[in-house]
Amino acid sequence: MTAHPVPAASPGCAQGAATLIFNAGAGGSGHSSPEALAEALHHAGYRPVYRATDSEADLRAALADVSGPVFVAGGDGTVRAAALHLAGRADVTLGIIPMGTANNVARTLGIAGDPQAVIAAYAGAHAAPFDLGRVTAPWGQDVFLEALGCGLFAEVMAAYDPQQGKSPLRAVGALGEVMRDFTPPPLTLTLDGVAQPPLDCLLLEVMNTPATGPRLPLCSGADPGDGLLNVVRVDARDGEGLLTYAAALAAGDFAQLPSVTSTPARCTEIPYHGQPFHVDGEVRPARPDTFGVVRVEVWAAALRVLVPAGEGG
Repeated sequence: MTAHPVPAASPGCAQGAATLIFNAGAGGSGHSSPEALAEALHHAGYRPVYRATDSEADLRAALADVSGPVFVAGGDGTVRAAALHLAGRADVTLGIIPMGTANNVARTLGIAGDPQAVIAAYAGAHAAPFDLGRVTAPWGQDVFLEALGCGLFAEVMAAYDPQQGKSPLRAVGALGEVMRDFTPPPLTLTLDGVAQPPLDCLLLEVMNTPATGPRLPLCSGADPGDGLLNVVRVDARDGEGLLTYAAALAAGDFAQLPSVTSTPARCTEIPYHGQPFHVDGEVRPARPDTFGVVRVEVWAAALRVLVPAGEGG
């Protein structure tokens, strides 16, 4: 890990110290460079220090003693990795420079567009709270920014295996494989201590942001600053069919389908019988013959995020 101070281009400009984290492997990273981003941050009124991070150990070291604004340039995976190190730290604010494919977290905050334009808007940014989801499960402890879930999407992710890299062809193959064999399990959820009627869940997602995965808008009403998570369930018995779901997602009308229910909750308990889960873009593989409960609680205002001027956050 190395730190690179950026020389001031206009010494008379009022500035504040900031940290820049850059993921050279993100989808849009070829269109920019850490030097160009640092220069743009300087012109926006910050005094950035670029910290090169080539591994998880580098990232941990780079963020161990930071304070003030931390700008993370990359996609949702990079943002997640940094956010897990910054969660619960009141002296740090996270600024996102979206350079990935989906950019779900950035889009939730109204952050989109060319990195230079995004950074320019940070000149008048304000800080806003951002909740996280905290998970206790048979596989251990977890935290998510976007969503946790089981059912069809998690099964497809497990078959696809994101660790093998992105491939539309493999994604189609994984979907076909899962659709042939998947039987929705009956689940009796507990929401804020109240047991729910049993449901054959084609899809179960605990959402913190409106979209997850490849920009799947599963819960348009989700607000990561309201101190709640949204539990989205799709009843397999009233299923409208894959084409109907795809059309509703494309139109932004998924929540209006008769088989879809969305309920805000602070604490959700999900029966676990070894099924695969996803936690944001990561898979927690199936654990056959393992039983228990997956407990999901909102971690209210776990992060402070920078929202560019003109956005409500």
